[in-house]
Amino acid sequence: MPDLAERSMAVGLRALNRLASNGLIDRLGLRDSAERVLHEASKATVRTATRAGRTFAATQKLSKPARQPRAGRSDLFDLTPDDEQQMLRESVRDFALDKLRPAAVAADDACAAPVELLAQANELGLTMVGVPEELGGAVAQRSAVTTVLMAEALAQGDMGIAVACLAPAAVSTALSLWGDADQQATYLPEFVGDNVPAAALAVLEPRVLFNPFELRTRARRADDGFVLDGVKSLVPRAADSELFIVAASLEDSTGVSPALFVIEPGLTGLSVEPEPAMGLRAAATGRLVLEGVKLPAGALLGEPGTELLSECVQLGRLGWCALAVGTGKAVLDYLIPYVNERKAFGEPISSRQSVAFTVANIAIELDGMRLATYRAASRVDQGLSFAREVALARRLCAERGAAIGSDGVQMLGGHGYVKEHPVERWYRDLRAGGVMEGGLLV
Repeated sequence: MPDLAERSMAVGLRALNRLASNGLIDRLGLRDSAERVLHEASKATVRTATRAGRTFAATQKLSKPARQPRAGRSDLFDLTPDDEQQMLRESVRDFALDKLRPAAVAADDACAAPVELLAQANELGLTMVGVPEELGGAVAQRSAVTTVLMAEALAQGDMGIAVACLAPAAVSTALSLWGDADQQATYLPEFVGDNVPAAALAVLEPRVLFNPFELRTRARRADDGFVLDGVKSLVPRAADSELFIVAASLEDSTGVSPALFVIEPGLTGLSVEPEPAMGLRAAATGRLVLEGVKLPAGALLGEPGTELLSECVQLGRLGWCALAVGTGKAVLDYLIPYVNERKAFGEPISSRQSVAFTVANIAIELDGMRLATYRAASRVDQGLSFAREVALARRLCAERGAAIGSDGVQMLGGHGYVKEHPVERWYRDLRAGGVMEGGLLV
């Protein structure tokens, strides 16, 4: 039987429908006002309070926060993965092709990734790569390149499920990079254990031409803590997340500065609305609504300021570049046998110059996207400035990734437009590379 919330939602929607069909509204000239009210009311009927999840408690006392050391600087431009990175990439790619790709259609239809698949992905150690070794991490040095390689390999199976798998890793990496000793001792042990919590980094907001450095989500100091108000958009696994890191503009006596906050669900004023999008449907994206959410002083992550948010945004964009490269590789690998086997006028369509050139161009653009992404990640690991390199990779992956998806659909003709073939889903997912902020961190 449906629970009380579902029955209440059904009753509310029936009442709204009856009101909308009432002719008196038109006779009184109140249609526009009524539609605005109905829109807000219908949204409210599907808004649910976040569920209080597990209890986070410090299992040890840290005298200072732990940080991963960076790799030494090198004058050699060599992006060849080492043996450990190659092994990780191959194991993740095998998992993606064997497990993620067969489940992708059902996950896209259901707007959710299978729970058992997410649990299996956690066994790959995705959340451990960015955690210092003394806290249970899997990598001795800071390695954005390793995370990029794993994200790229995972996206070859399905980008939507890959985002759902990688969302908790963004939170564990953020805590490792900017968390203080108490925050690390409280939260990070959960991310290196057997039961990794669902978690999400929320930066994007629901408005046109969103600028991550002009946040409308506001935080103000009050009663030895903070109060947050605002809305975050397209947050992966928003409904079942057990921990959030939220970007907001902090207002205090010194002015306004961007800041990150650690938020546990179940707080008064914190709720979630479903927000399925054109692509990444398996990531179960939703809106995180904050209405007077009260947080303790210890919820502030790192030092407020543009520098912290800038690093967060750039590392997130690099993650989306890696996903675009992996999904583009999936398109290319699907196209090559298709154009060689598909015949028209008595010969494979790959014999047509226009088809052959299009496939070749996809391969060329894909190599350029990969090189730009690897180069930016390498500079992150060496402690060099990487803003320019990330901007170049983002621009290239956003534009050429979308073009690769479009060309893939075009090469399949009518087959590219139907769900029988996965290219239409990859096209929808690749559009995310140019619009998404947050959710990922390398």
